[in-house]
Amino acid sequence: MSSKPLDEVRDERAAAGLLPPTPATDAESLERQVRELGDWFHNLNLHGVHTAPNHFLGDFPTVKWKNVQRVIPEDLTGATVLDIGCNGGFYSIELKRRGARRVLGIDVDERYLRQARFAARTLGLDIEFQRCSVYRVNELPGKFDFVVFMGVLYHLRYPLFALDQVVKKIGGSMLFQTMIRGSDQLRSWDKDYPFWNTEIFRQPDFPCMYFIENSYAGDPTNWWIPNTAAVEGMLRSSGLDLLAHPEPETWLCRPGTRLRAGDYLLEQEIAGYPEDLADEGAHG
Repeated sequence: MSSKPLDEVRDERAAAGLLPPTPATDAESLERQVRELGDWFHNLNLHGVHTAPNHFLGDFPTVKWKNVQRVIPEDLTGATVLDIGCNGGFYSIELKRRGARRVLGIDVDERYLRQARFAARTLGLDIEFQRCSVYRVNELPGKFDFVVFMGVLYHLRYPLFALDQVVKKIGGSMLFQTMIRGSDQLRSWDKDYPFWNTEIFRQPDFPCMYFIENSYAGDPTNWWIPNTAAVEGMLRSSGLDLLAHPEPETWLCRPGTRLRAGDYLLEQEIAGYPEDLADEGAHG
């Protein structure tokens, strides 16, 4: 056991990135600590100190939160929350403020996790943050009453695999958001089309995703960007019912019935479909 004073041990762990620094009590020192944690993508208000005041999207994510918060229960007392791709912790903080018993934020970027831990500690909120990929979210124990899956899908090389994993963790409902490009129009499409019908693929509102081979908006992690019809189709395909659409990029969803022979589609995809279903999809 170390004989060093507890404060000294904590300072060393903070310097190594294992703990957030102890929040300062004056604005000037707090601003310095915010800067030392690197560039922030979430503009948080930490006792009057803003973490990203010059964000290119404005006061983000507050500008988005103003539109989506109305579909989230104001009282989350006793609820468990999973915030996937938590970034600097904005949504984790807002849902903890609504009384959630447990909030777990996950991300793969250690810089964002350090920022989120610092923000929660500065605001005196008990929130857990851990490094975890969305592709491994199934390894987290149990389900969560409320899941936040915002600003992540288009950064994923394997978006449907990730979405199908996330669905397994939803115990109640999920707030989902993605960047959207292309058509925002919706219409009903037939369940099936003849092999020689290629005209549907020329329709701008047919469900599609745009593949970004190199980079978009200076970000090489922008891989797939769907149009609106593709988003709704993917959510339904993963077994989700669409409850609300509070703003153009965001949906509130909840799990519906499991797909195909009473199991998650992902599990059947990995295991191989039953013979009768495989025959239905045979195409030569």
